[in-house]
Amino acid sequence: MSAQPWLVAWIGGTDHDAAEGRLKGDIGPIATALQARDEYDKVYLLTNYEHERGVGYCDWLARRTGFPLSAIDLFDIELPSPVDYDALYAEVSKNLAAAKLPRDDVRLTFHLSPGTPAMTVIWIVLARTRFPARLIQTTRDRGVQEVKFFTDVTDAFLPEYLQRGGQRIEKLAAGPRESAPEFAAIVHGSQAVEDQIELARRMAGYDVPILILGETGTGKELFADAIHRSSRRARRPFVAVNCGAIAPELANSELFGHAKGAFTGAVRDHKGHFQAADGGTLFLDEIGDLPPDTQVRLLRVLQSKTVTPVGGSKPIPVDVRIVAATHRDMAADVAAGRFREDLFHRLAVGILNLPPLRERGSDVDLLIDHFIEQINDEGAGRPEVIRKKISKDGKNILKAHPWPGNIRELYHTLMRASIWSRGEQIEAADIRAALLPVSAEHRSSLERPLTQGFDLEVLLDEVKAHYIRLALDKCGGKKTAAARLLGLSNHQTLGNWMKRLGIAGDESA
Repeated sequence: MSAQPWLVAWIGGTDHDAAEGRLKGDIGPIATALQARDEYDKVYLLTNYEHERGVGYCDWLARRTGFPLSAIDLFDIELPSPVDYDALYAEVSKNLAAAKLPRDDVRLTFHLSPGTPAMTVIWIVLARTRFPARLIQTTRDRGVQEVKFFTDVTDAFLPEYLQRGGQRIEKLAAGPRESAPEFAAIVHGSQAVEDQIELARRMAGYDVPILILGETGTGKELFADAIHRSSRRARRPFVAVNCGAIAPELANSELFGHAKGAFTGAVRDHKGHFQAADGGTLFLDEIGDLPPDTQVRLLRVLQSKTVTPVGGSKPIPVDVRIVAATHRDMAADVAAGRFREDLFHRLAVGILNLPPLRERGSDVDLLIDHFIEQINDEGAGRPEVIRKKISKDGKNILKAHPWPGNIRELYHTLMRASIWSRGEQIEAADIRAALLPVSAEHRSSLERPLTQGFDLEVLLDEVKAHYIRLALDKCGGKKTAAARLLGLSNHQTLGNWMKRLGIAGDESA
């Protein structure tokens, strides 16, 4: 089956002028490209003008060229400015990705002529990188021309990249991975976190509930906020609620609202968090702590897309995307009857599993540097605050710590050490003083007591999983290299262990 040819373009001012009768003898760049109507199966148009004006242009284009209106797609793109390169790149990329492009069954052509010069530049960049495409332009005297470059971007820069010194390449490999701008706040270099970010980015495009699992302090709210800002709801409210901090008797009122007189103290109508988040995203942190009657109400809201305030009788329509999170073992809670199974399945359409900090390898080093810089910036300009740096011995103590409180604990430890240290350098003694005692639960595997319930097989599986993740992280997710690092005879053995232990690798992610 041959690929369908699509023409992709912005609707420019000249195109609108032609359609609205303000040009004589000129039909605009898009219509000019469509005069040979058999060349394209679909016209894919983006506009940052008023929607009705874009609809009118599509009607005129179909009448003027004979191209079927049903094969013309129009997409409204909100831009802070038509010459904002960052916004153009982000919004156009998001729009094309939502159309599941690039695809083997579609052959793209980007029209460079309509729109601003910034729009032209972005088409060229996208055509040579993420969305391979043919490029065309139109002129009054020459009509439609294909645009060809004397070289490809990769042909020009790849040799230079390969000639960089080994030290530069190692520095790039050890540094934080670049993610989509919405996920930039998630400092990481590990493959385990990168896999979850990639999964979260894909989930963001589908308007479905997401359940984020992970220990306390692993960054669940950061992921929820990034998912919101990557979704179509990005311009609507993001409301974060800690369900564990709500008194059980107030949970229904806080989430769903209440009517005046519903209970003692209800002196006026109150809109709950669902109405506050209408059109946007509601982040329900520690959702496993919700009382049973609130779970019932929440299930009803997800099913009916309406909320009925406490003491009210009229359902109120709400359009809310739920991103929930918990540190609890939800499967165990469902089995024990503490959490409704039907609600769990409603919430867990998409699932993220955030790794604890102790399984993120070199991320600890990156986060230490990031937080020290952040703490210094927060104290900048205050005469009583000294800009701090951390000693090598101090950093080594932090890297060896198991971090039961994860990223949140690391930040607060560095904050305490920064405040308590007297000089410009945070020494090892300052770090030891700032660390909280580690509970028996997080002691080394070799220090666990031989008591009733001790399971050597489980312990050995934990050790295997720990070092497999470290090896995969160090080798960029490549099984062959990781197997060699672990001393295994071949990558098939590693693959079998990973499958049994439930570890996703680069190839299967």
